[in-house]
Amino acid sequence: MKFTIIVAMVAACEARLLSPPQRATTVAAGTRMPACCHERAAEALPEKFIRVRGGAVSSEIMQTAKVGFLFSLWYGLNVIYNVVNKKVLNRLPLPWLVAVAQLGVGALYASAAWASGLREAPWRPEQGAGDSGGRGLGLGEYRALAPIGVAHGVGQVATVLSLGAGAVSFTHIVKALEPFFSAIVSAITGEGWLRPQVYATLLPVVGGVSVAVLKELSFSWLAFLTALGSNVAFAYRAVLSKRAMSISSSEGKGGEAVKAKRLSAASLYGVVTWLAFLLMLPLALVAEGRGAREAWRAALRAASAGQAAGQAAGWQLAQQVLLSGLFHYTNNEVMYLVLNNVHPITLAVGNTLKRVAIILAALLVFRNPITPAAAIGSAVGVAGVLLYSLTKQHYDNLDKKEK
Repeated sequence: MKFTIIVAMVAACEARLLSPPQRATTVAAGTRMPACCHERAAEALPEKFIRVRGGAVSSEIMQTAKVGFLFSLWYGLNVIYNVVNKKVLNRLPLPWLVAVAQLGVGALYASAAWASGLREAPWRPEQGAGDSGGRGLGLGEYRALAPIGVAHGVGQVATVLSLGAGAVSFTHIVKALEPFFSAIVSAITGEGWLRPQVYATLLPVVGGVSVAVLKELSFSWLAFLTALGSNVAFAYRAVLSKRAMSISSSEGKGGEAVKAKRLSAASLYGVVTWLAFLLMLPLALVAEGRGAREAWRAALRAASAGQAAGQAAGWQLAQQVLLSGLFHYTNNEVMYLVLNNVHPITLAVGNTLKRVAIILAALLVFRNPITPAAAIGSAVGVAGVLLYSLTKQHYDNLDKKEK
């Protein structure tokens, strides 16, 4: 029952978030206007204002509020995912299969959204395209999205491996280095180099995280290296996804131009999740397939000794795996909505601040001890991220003025 309620709440929130805004049709209590008057009144507003019930609001304010809401929702879903995921890994030490199962749950969720019409399916022609050549995604577009699927799948498996090998707080301390890797990947992939002053602000980030990691009581090389690997994979995912937010025209048969469908952020993530699931599933089966049945039985034996209670424990564990997959998908889908509104490096900065909330939640839930030196190092790293964000924004504004 609780599982059904949680799924319904998440689906309702997603539907509301992704539904198009409705035009206000009321201007005063008890007063009605013809539709033409509404259109003229809306057209009379400056472009920087949008029409809402009760008046006109600056589009910049609305955009800021939208981004703030998306960040808050992203943070909340991510905290819940990390807590549920760690509880699953504590009972079922199969990080490869758990990671891929979460991708599978997300892929099914995306398919249900496409089938229900909540999202436009990527294989359907674009609405309003008519006979002008609009079409759904073809083999060429899916092939172009495959590198994003690889990066997403590798990042997901590496993250779950790190969370399974160490404390949640330790993994996210290491993953606070994501802006560092994002800056390097952005430069390598041709997104452009930043000013030296901006790169200099990453030094306290690296230094603070290094101190925190070295003083961490639950240090694990496996957790450390896989967390670093996930940073690299997710940095590539962010940059490549930003490029793929709008798929340009491609050449059809006979050389004629065929307009490919433009993916929304939510649909793009659904496609990427399917690609990641299909690419990672064979590797997960090779890595842990043989011992999966025995590990599941051991988890049930540890939970309960009686047969009836054991069956209940099995259903409870299955629910936790499904919930972890649901929250993993929805928090990453919201992340794609954030990415659609901000720069990849801004996303990396927000990701680092999000880790503060996750670390605090993990300390409260799992009560993992943390040394004063590790706490100070984490604080320095987070402060460095904020300094990096402010410095980058300052020089971006200067560059715009110079142009």
